[in-house]
Amino acid sequence: HARALPMALAYLVLSNVAAAWLAAPLARPAVQSRSPIRTFAPSMVAAVGTDEKLRFLTEANTISVKNNYGTPAYVYSEAALKEQAATALAFPHAYGLTVRFAMKACPNAAVLQTFDRMGLHIDASSGYEVRRAVAAGVDPSRISLSSQQTPHDLADLLALGIKFNACSLKQLRSYGEVKRGDRTDQLGLRFNPGLGSGGTGKTNVGGPSSSFGIWYELMPDVKALLAEYDLQPARVHTHIGSGSDPLVWQRVSGLSLGLCEQIPSVKVLNLGGGYKVGRMTAEKSTELGVVGVPVKEAFEAFASRTGRELALEIEPGTFLVANAGSLVATVQDIATTGSQGHAFLKLDTGMTEVLRPSLYGAQHPLVLVKHPEREAWSTAPGGEYVVVGHCCESGDLLTPAPDSPETITRRHLGADAAIGDLVVIEGAGAYCSSMSTKHYNSFPECAELMLDAQGELHVIRQRQPLEEIWANEVHFTPSA
Repeated sequence: HARALPMALAYLVLSNVAAAWLAAPLARPAVQSRSPIRTFAPSMVAAVGTDEKLRFLTEANTISVKNNYGTPAYVYSEAALKEQAATALAFPHAYGLTVRFAMKACPNAAVLQTFDRMGLHIDASSGYEVRRAVAAGVDPSRISLSSQQTPHDLADLLALGIKFNACSLKQLRSYGEVKRGDRTDQLGLRFNPGLGSGGTGKTNVGGPSSSFGIWYELMPDVKALLAEYDLQPARVHTHIGSGSDPLVWQRVSGLSLGLCEQIPSVKVLNLGGGYKVGRMTAEKSTELGVVGVPVKEAFEAFASRTGRELALEIEPGTFLVANAGSLVATVQDIATTGSQGHAFLKLDTGMTEVLRPSLYGAQHPLVLVKHPEREAWSTAPGGEYVVVGHCCESGDLLTPAPDSPETITRRHLGADAAIGDLVVIEGAGAYCSSMSTKHYNSFPECAELMLDAQGELHVIRQRQPLEEIWANEVHFTPSA
């Protein structure tokens, strides 16, 4: 009982303070719906006017997706995929071009097959992606592997005939142990050229703060290993980040040519991808035909100086698929926090399908489509909403401030929303289906659909049966 009285007094004091605070609203800072405030919860800033429109879907086929396939569901446009692929294949070059799709952006077999038939090759980021591409029908000789992790079955993958970019001294040594004396075109060297650029710090994969590639100052160590294993690499590879600054990218191309000059056997320079794509209407996209011209000129100048005509490889991912994919979701609930708060649209999707907003503060266009069977009684007036996901996670937010996942924003959707309405999340073709918090809260994988060139919808991934989530679990009997 010695501590009971002080604790009771403390509780009484705190209770009185709290009561006084609640009874005197003018004495505390008012919640301003159009000004940032600091709280323990994510802060709130003013609504942004986007006036975003549907990209390739119509209201009619959006409703058809809901009625016939359920939501959430990804939809990809075959026409948009082919259009972007044709643009990439027209990249300016001097002595030959190979375009590789960075399959980590969207590895569904239907997407891989669409690009394969157009003549694109594949950039894989793990041994497992190699196996997935082969299973989709891609010839192994058209697959290049650049991985942070050395595959446990590297020898088997090399036997298939894939290209391999050693991304570390250890990986180069591993290749040499399998392919001593190699004179094929399988081996490439991925370097960190000393510069990086990305849309955010999390997508910057170059410079001294990045572990990707062999640091350029380690060239003497590289040459020593090449001599030890009697290797003659055919390629140099660099990649500096996703959403990179075109000017930095062009500068890195010059640095990369300098690396090629130090290795006489190199015949190909792979400059990676990372071309910025504007998902929101106000965002700018990299114009490949513009950024490629000085790169082409640099290759020509290199040939004039050295007598070596290098072929070019590029590895776009986001550029090819970002705006060729949409995610159709349903408003499954609406919450409000009073006149000084917000109206929240709760979707039947979230970070289980689109992680980028929660991870990067990435911006995705959101388009409201009224469903004929909407629950009109639930209409939330005003047209301005904070849009959140279905996960039991306060960070499951689809309308963060740009580059600030901790900051809430409201989004103008152009009309009043009700339960049962649809929200189309545009720009969902890249790093959404492939990069999500799969199975969090035990939500199963959603369906993926392809809208073909004739306007017909095709299922390219079935909605996952719930039981598959725990299918690999093994029975365990707890001890008494």
